[in-house]
Amino acid sequence: MKTFMTRLLNHDLKTHFSIRYIFVITLICLLSCKAQKQGNSPVGEHIDGLSLIEQQNFTDIDSFETRVIRDTKSLNKFYSQINKTRKPGLPVPMVDFSKDMLVLVGLGEQQGEKTAVLSKIKETDQEMLIAIEVRNVSEEEMSIQPVYFPIYLYKMPLVDKTLIFQRVNN
Repeated sequence: MKTFMTRLLNHDLKTHFSIRYIFVITLICLLSCKAQKQGNSPVGEHIDGLSLIEQQNFTDIDSFETRVIRDTKSLNKFYSQINKTRKPGLPVPMVDFSKDMLVLVGLGEQQGEKTAVLSKIKETDQEMLIAIEVRNVSEEEMSIQPVYFPIYLYKMPLVDKTLIFQRVNN
């Protein structure tokens, strides 16, 4: 009888501790899982073929600016302006302007590191309305944040429409 009671007691203790460990591990996983956070979705629709080809945080563009670059001459002119203050300068990306065009977004002076998210709000036969949403890269609040002057250069398929940009605050 004594051995039966010790076996039963040992079995109950093992079961109790294993259930306790499983509960603690599950609780830790649920509380620390970043997949539980809801991601920020863009304001409009995804733009097919849009890809970021260049991103720099320190430029001489000090105010919000957007440009559509449809030829090599305009691209070289932009990079010569940027490379005036850089040694060595940034290399000019190779783009086939018969198939693609570039969209330049300069955010101007920004406190802390930001990113620009582009999405299509509306499209007609003559124009495309594109939302530019500026988001914080880091979720942390810092008392002293560095100053950035970021630019983003996006490549997208060539369209024969007027592109209209609208900055969206979140």
